[in-house]
Formats: sequence, C-alpha cells, structure tokens
Amino acid sequence: MIKNFLLMVGILSSAVFFSQEKNAKKEKMDFYFNPSLNVGLNLQTKDNQFTNSQYIEPKRTGKISYGVTAIGGYNFLPNFALGTGFKYSFIEDNYHLVYWMIQPKIIFSPGDRPFYIDLNYGKQLNNSAISDSEFWGARLGMMVSYSKRLSQEGGITFEGYQLNGKSNGFFIGLSYGITIFSNKNYTGYGED
Repeated sequence: MIKNFLLMVGILSSAVFFSQEKNAKKEKMDFYFNPSLNVGLNLQTKDNQFTNSQYIEPKRTGKISYGVTAIGGYNFLPNFALGTGFKYSFIEDNYHLVYWMIQPKIIFSPGDRPFYIDLNYGKQLNNSAISDSEFWGARLGMMVSYSKRLSQEGGITFEGYQLNGKSNGFFIGLSYGITIFSNKNYTGYGED
C-alpha cells in the first residue's frame, strides 16, 4: 500500500515538475526592420592634426551631425540579434556620407520594455567632400512596445568617425526610432 502511494506521489510530482506551460509570448522578434533618426554633438574640441605644411589642410569636423539609419536583421537568440543596413549622416561643413552598416544588438530582458545595446560599424559607400571614411559606435536605449508588431525606441548614441584615415570627431547624441518585427507574440499586445 505504501509502495503504491509512493509510486503515485512520484508520478504526480514528476508530472508537475516536468510539465511545460504553453506561453503565447515568444522571446524573439524574429525578422525586424529598424528605421531611426539621430542627432549628435562633437565632443572633440581641438584639432588633433598638427601640421607645418604650406598647403591648405582640411579643417576639423563640424560641431553637429544628424542622420537617418535603416537596419534590417534577425533576432535568432533571445538576447542577441544581428542586422545590416544603411546610414545617411550629415556632418557640419557639407559632409554628406552614406554608410553600409553592420549592427549586432544585445537585448536585456526581452519583451515589452527591453534595454538594448547596439554596436555599430559603418564603411562609406558614396563619394562626397571626403571618401573612404568609416565609423564605430554604440547606442544604449530602451524599446517600448506599442502594438503587436511595433515598438518605439530611444537611446543615447556614441560615434567616432575616421575621415580620410584620420580620427576626426567623437559625437554623442540622441536617437529615436521604431522597430517593426515579424513575431506578433513578442510583446504582451500579441496575446490573443
């Protein structure tokens, strides 16, 4: 009798401990598209290029920049996504730069209000007042879910530009954008 009782308790406890709950909310966005706007201020106040040349040298990068970014990617792990896309950046003094970007995204507490860190690298595609420039950057921010497949996001950006092979500015700024994703159950709005 006691053996049967212990056997029943063991079966019931294993059913409780090893059962799976069905959760409608997934922890990944799957495919996503992220357009955003940003504006920044150059923190590099001095020209780091000292020269004794008799020729006219390019001057320091301007004080402000603004730009538009469009990134598409895939969130294949709950806390990691990888995206690529384009960035248009205007830097004061007529630098119109178009970059191809790659962007790994680290997501903390995925769901309705995740905090994220974007790491950015971009290489210039067009020919402008300068050529062959690149930038490295990071964006720290928070996403706020707005509907089943849409979140808005805001953050702080840090970008360092290398123009014509020389370091020409470190910008800190603000970014605002939206994220459209394919998984309708990523946020609480998706639960039907």
